[in-house]
Amino acid sequence: MIDTPPRAVQPTPPAIERPAPYQVSYGVVEGRAAPGARRVVVRIDGKVVRELSLSRREFRFDVDLPARDVRVRIETVDAAGRRAGTTVANVFGLPRSARPRLRSTHLDVALQTRVRRLAAAFPGAAAVYAENLGTGAAAAWNARATFPAASTLKLAIAVSVLSRVDGPPRSGTSLDALLRESLDASDNESANGLLVSLGGSTSVGGRVVDAVMRSIGLERTVMYGGYVLGTSLEPARGIATREVPLNVVDQPAWGVGKATTAIDLARLHRAIWLASGGLGPLARAGSGVTPGEARYLLYLLAHVTDSGKLDRLFARQANVTVLHKAGWIDAARHDAGLVVWRGGVFVATVMTYSASGAGTRSDVLAGRVAQAALREFRG
Repeated sequence: MIDTPPRAVQPTPPAIERPAPYQVSYGVVEGRAAPGARRVVVRIDGKVVRELSLSRREFRFDVDLPARDVRVRIETVDAAGRRAGTTVANVFGLPRSARPRLRSTHLDVALQTRVRRLAAAFPGAAAVYAENLGTGAAAAWNARATFPAASTLKLAIAVSVLSRVDGPPRSGTSLDALLRESLDASDNESANGLLVSLGGSTSVGGRVVDAVMRSIGLERTVMYGGYVLGTSLEPARGIATREVPLNVVDQPAWGVGKATTAIDLARLHRAIWLASGGLGPLARAGSGVTPGEARYLLYLLAHVTDSGKLDRLFARQANVTVLHKAGWIDAARHDAGLVVWRGGVFVATVMTYSASGAGTRSDVLAGRVAQAALREFRG
């Protein structure tokens, strides 16, 4: 009888906490190695970018990620040289400089002058807010005037839904599909389905969204029920002060319906960004929005295909990424989101209204505001 040699036991791959699939990553690699692991190796799309020794089973370190979807493979090596790895696909890389942090705001006088001139040149009512989230430097014009919100509030719906579930939805589930269709394709039926899931009807779901938005500091945002199917959108202070002028300069007369302001949309995007690092109003006990859920939302915003607005003048700049959600009707056209470059991140909102039709002039304004802010914040 011939003895069969025992089959070699394969080492156990590491358990990975971060990065996670279908989420943005600021370059944090975090996990736990199996017993006996001596080294850890990180590959980005097959290329080794980091290798270091392990002194304990838990590990956490940084890598630099390109601003695109990548496959991250984390391998551990034991004393015998045996490797075991875990691959995380569909990770959207963001620079370390864009990591969430808390900052108080102050007026950027040069940008304020530029923003005021750009807004004044629009043939209708316009509102602008831009803030460097790394330094707090900011500028604003007409930022508390209310405008028809259109599809911009689909992001508010998504935040409210995620505040009531346990972790980011798995890829391919019905909730994942509804969120993607609502944000990327700006599908009204999907948005209404999410509202119904919140309260049993679009009107009750809208009130739930209003309450969540109030809880994180949005002052003048009103959901006002669901979306129509078959469609797809204080006294003024001088700029010499060091306070950002969050006032109403030109309030368009547009009636009633879904409403929001430039500062509210900026605060919403800022809250999601902060929550991706466990900070800010959405990270407070009881809000229900986890860092993983916030990073999932940012991943969806990074893949919005509605281009030609805030990102209008960045098409050829490989190191600039725009994570945004636009909205429009005939008379109003808006865009709001995060602009990330290798040196940091800023939030920007541009809203316009014209009774004769806002048109693509609004998109041009959004692009010019984002370009002016990037130039100023880059220094």
